[in-house]
Parts: sequence; structure tokens; C-alpha cells
Amino acid sequence: MSVLVKKIMGREYAYNAYRLGGKIVHKYLGPVSDPSVKARVERLRMERKVPENFKYLFWDTDPARINIRKHSRYIIERVLEMGGLDSFRWIQGLYPTRAIIEVCDASRKISEKSKNFWRVWLHNAS
Repeated sequence: MSVLVKKIMGREYAYNAYRLGGKIVHKYLGPVSDPSVKARVERLRMERKVPENFKYLFWDTDPARINIRKHSRYIIERVLEMGGLDSFRWIQGLYPTRAIIEVCDASRKISEKSKNFWRVWLHNAS
């Protein structure tokens, strides 16, 4: 997913571009001059990066090089093992709960203590 800004007849318009099956879809967001559209564009751009307050979880790598979609398992493992509820809320907004549960169950990098906590937490949240 990416945000495109197209200039048409001197005005800028924002589009959200994403892949749907074999097609690339452009969803119109609105004119960039609109403050609500500008805020949404910034939020969509920030969703692709590790937020500043969670970079401590990825001390062994450059957080700017982490791809939120490609490295989903790595991110989920780090948050479940070393993160708190605020970082957990962040990954819940990024990934489906089913994916988080699958990583929790299958990962060898998450301690049994952490797995037990998140199993109880996720079971009660479902």
C-alpha cells in the first residue's frame, strides 16, 4: 500500500494505491489542500514505519529498514516477547488477530511465559 499524490491542472489530489489480487487499485482520498485529507495521508504514510516510541524493541536492526508487511512475524514476535500493551495495540491495528495468535503459537522465539500470557489475553479478547 502506498499513497500517491497526482497533480492535475495545477491542483494536487491524493490516492491510496494497493494491490487487490492481480490488479492495482487507486482509491481517491481527496484534494491535498483539505486538512482532513492531508492528515489522513500523513497517517497512512506513518503506518508503513515503526513508530518512534517502539524502536527500542528493534535494537539489533535499523528500524527504518523494517518492512511492516514483509517482516510481520519478526515484529509480532518482538512485541509479544518484549513489548507492552501499547505496542500490542499498535500491532493489533496492523495485523489480524488470527495472524498474531498463529505467530504466538508457532514461534520458537517467544518464551513459554509470554506465550501463556498472550494466549490468556487473546482468548479473553476474542
